[in-house]
Amino acid sequence: YQRRVHGETSCRLNRLKKMLVLVTGDLHIPHRAIDIPAKFKKMMQGKIQHILCTGNLVSKEAENCLRQICSDINCVKGEFDDPTTSKDTPEYVVVKLGNFKIGLIHGHQIVPWGDKESLSIWQRKLDVDVLVYGGTHQYKTFEYEGKFFINPGSITGAFSYLDSDVTPSFVILDINGSHLVNYLYQLEGDEVKVKKKEFRKPE
Repeated sequence: YQRRVHGETSCRLNRLKKMLVLVTGDLHIPHRAIDIPAKFKKMMQGKIQHILCTGNLVSKEAENCLRQICSDINCVKGEFDDPTTSKDTPEYVVVKLGNFKIGLIHGHQIVPWGDKESLSIWQRKLDVDVLVYGGTHQYKTFEYEGKFFINPGSITGAFSYLDSDVTPSFVILDINGSHLVNYLYQLEGDEVKVKKKEFRKPE
């Protein structure tokens, strides 16, 4: 999934000033979902330069679904990923995209789930501007102490221990230097709804 250099991911995209990054995770294919919603796949085809995945792909089929969207992927290990096929997948990744240093974890390491203080500890541990995490299957973004935190939810709408009725969602980051726009896409019935939030890296 990644090339690692001195504990961080070497990414050719960090030389690009502007890029579109798919942030996704918790697919759980085929145990809790059959596929990524067709409307989502159609929207993303040919537009994404990089993928950040919070894990719990669970199967090779799920990996193939993502590779059909973009072959340049960073992925971390979720607690339900098959240990025989994910033994080389790391618990965390740090990647430089644009002027942002982005950390990626699954989220099962956070106790209690989604706790702001626990997430902040991981952000400081990885020394990143943006921390991406999953695990809850619920979309959430927030700023805290000048840093940005993103949970993209579950792109397939897979159920979780917290909720049996999960709205499928993913995030696209439009990164331009030190400025990013976080676009949330949610599938509500047959309609895709979009919301955006902006974050600028402090000088």
